Amino acid sequence: MLLEVNVTFAVVLAVLLLVAAGVVAFAQLGRARDSLVAGGRAAVQLIAVSLVIGWVMRYLPLLLGFLVVMYGVAVWTAGRRVVPGAGRGRWWAAVPIAAGVGPVVGVLLLTGLVPVRGVALIPVTGILIGGALTATVLGGRRALDELETRWGEVEAGLALGLPEREARLEVARRAASDALLPGLDQTRTVGLVTLPGAFVGMLLGGASPWEAGAVQLFVLVALMVVQAVAVAAVLELVARGAFVRERGREGGAGVGGR
Repeated sequence: MLLEVNVTFAVVLAVLLLVAAGVVAFAQLGRARDSLVAGGRAAVQLIAVSLVIGWVMRYLPLLLGFLVVMYGVAVWTAGRRVVPGAGRGRWWAAVPIAAGVGPVVGVLLLTGLVPVRGVALIPVTGILIGGALTATVLGGRRALDELETRWGEVEAGLALGLPEREARLEVARRAASDALLPGLDQTRTVGLVTLPGAFVGMLLGGASPWEAGAVQLFVLVALMVVQAVAVAAVLELVARGAFVRERGREGGAGVGGR
């Protein structure tokens, strides 16, 4: 095993979580409580998944249901992050995540590269959904933030005769594209800065370095496709006013809607 799960493991984990929360509080980066809650939730959720996943993988209906749950949680999380508080339209987050993940997983299944078995389908789909979630949140938030900050430029574009969608895109496109940077940097530096999870997991499972490298390359390229589609989709939704922040412009009319 890479890590021994014992009392020392639990103590070190707890200390690291407290340090993370302490740094957030000291540097005033947000609420320290959020770090503690996130760490606690991760522990509970991983324990639950560890107990359930072995059983789920044996039956196709349960496997598909588990994937639907993963997707639903990703949509709920992305929607809350992109449009927090009393904002409207958060369920539109279902579109960019599905648009990114669905076609890629479909191609993998149709070509037989990933079999319809839980041992392969769950981790691959989970990685792709996670990548789409991150891209949707970052792209949507950056686009809406930019519109809030530079709404005057949107109005200038409207005054020049641009359709509202085009005026929004001119302002938000560059900001939304920043969501692709983490994935691009990870791909550029793989093997030089980090050894990602798929590579390490394959090695620990007994695969050769060549096989592990091939799987990791496959995952990284698939993630780039998923994230590019997700960012393009969320940007289009922002440009069309699908996401609405109530605390926005024009006396509270909300960025994203008219």
